[in-house]
Amino acid sequence: MGLSGIRRRLPVVDALPAPDNRRITPPKPGELPTPRYAVWELTLACDQKCIHCGSRAGHARPGELTTDECLDVVAQLRALGVGEVTLVGGEAYLRDDMILIVRAIREHGMRASMTTGGRNLTAARVEALAEAGLTNASVSIDGLEAEHDRLRGVTGSWRSAFAAIERLRAAGIPTAANTQINALTRHSLPALFEHLAAAGVFGWQLQITAPFGNAADHAEILLQPYDLLPLFEVLAELVPRVRAAGIKLWPANNLGYFGPLEAEMRVYQKRGAHYKGCGAGKYQIGIESDGTIKGCPSLGGPQNHAGNARAHALADRWRDAFALAYIRERTLDDLWGFCATCYYREPCRGGCTATAEPLLGRPGNNPFCHHRALAIHAQGLRERVEPVAPAPGVPFDHGYYRIVRESIDPDVRAREGPVGVDEPRVPRTIEPFGPGRPIADHELGTQ
Repeated sequence: MGLSGIRRRLPVVDALPAPDNRRITPPKPGELPTPRYAVWELTLACDQKCIHCGSRAGHARPGELTTDECLDVVAQLRALGVGEVTLVGGEAYLRDDMILIVRAIREHGMRASMTTGGRNLTAARVEALAEAGLTNASVSIDGLEAEHDRLRGVTGSWRSAFAAIERLRAAGIPTAANTQINALTRHSLPALFEHLAAAGVFGWQLQITAPFGNAADHAEILLQPYDLLPLFEVLAELVPRVRAAGIKLWPANNLGYFGPLEAEMRVYQKRGAHYKGCGAGKYQIGIESDGTIKGCPSLGGPQNHAGNARAHALADRWRDAFALAYIRERTLDDLWGFCATCYYREPCRGGCTATAEPLLGRPGNNPFCHHRALAIHAQGLRERVEPVAPAPGVPFDHGYYRIVRESIDPDVRAREGPVGVDEPRVPRTIEPFGPGRPIADHELGTQ
């Protein structure tokens, strides 16, 4: 890849600017919030074949930003107020100029982090990243070896990921892990924790697999909303063990929501020990590798695109683009279904947009909520999701699902069927699954 040549061209700098570590401060009424965090897809090229990849990564996007354009984006992010830039992919290290971009981020006083699968994160690449000033890294590890390799589509990728952790830590780069929780991985979290603790990670981010991108084609790996109840029984035992090991646990934006474990899980998060609602377009901005600007890095489609960094100044788009403003300006009137009547509707606003919108075609009604699962279970009911229409097969796309409420008693379910259904908003251009077509259990991922 020519990486050693890039490293030799880097200037020798005795000390990089201190990273911007200011805490997120809520804006005053009528004041535009400052995006403190950017997630930047540096390339869509990837060296794995993950069946749960939201961006359907594999090959570089047409027209990815040039090095000079990337350096201009770095300057604009700093001017916008961003304090940390996380580089993702695909695999960010597959760009020859990643080291130059990391160095530029650090020279502008921002933290530079990276999320990686680590399959080909060689010692040379790690050494170059350390020299450029990479602040920290997070390696994706989904379950134990067999589960991880199945999800990643590459035999040996689990071992490569742990080798990447070892190389990063040896180079002095603080390293965390991130794990997707789904039907394949949810039972192995305690065993995975033992491996991560032995590897010396400083943090562990947990998130559920959301139904977009490749995961939209694999309903069998998705959790069902009722799976949250046994999952949180496992987490209740696991969280104190993680903390006792000195590892910081971070639930991602789509895990939790006001259940009895919420405060203990979110104790390390800067905005307080309970969920404060979707931060896309408020404190976070996303950029795709061709310069497309988004509020949420996991949302796709024209309705979530706010222009392009080639043609628009980031500051102008942050101020004026509806795709960035619609989440920050969401009101209680935008909620529907259970979320519209929930006690926690004011701070939560329907949870993670990148989970609810791919399910139902619009945000504001999110069945993947611990509090909601508990409340519905107390009524003798459960919720499950079932597919209605397929995804078209492009990055960050999604199909459509309906939410079905039914008895927790299998005999009652068989006799009486659903007691309620939340239907998705499916565009007329989408061809749904045929009416009356029976949907098999293997298509739903039910148990």
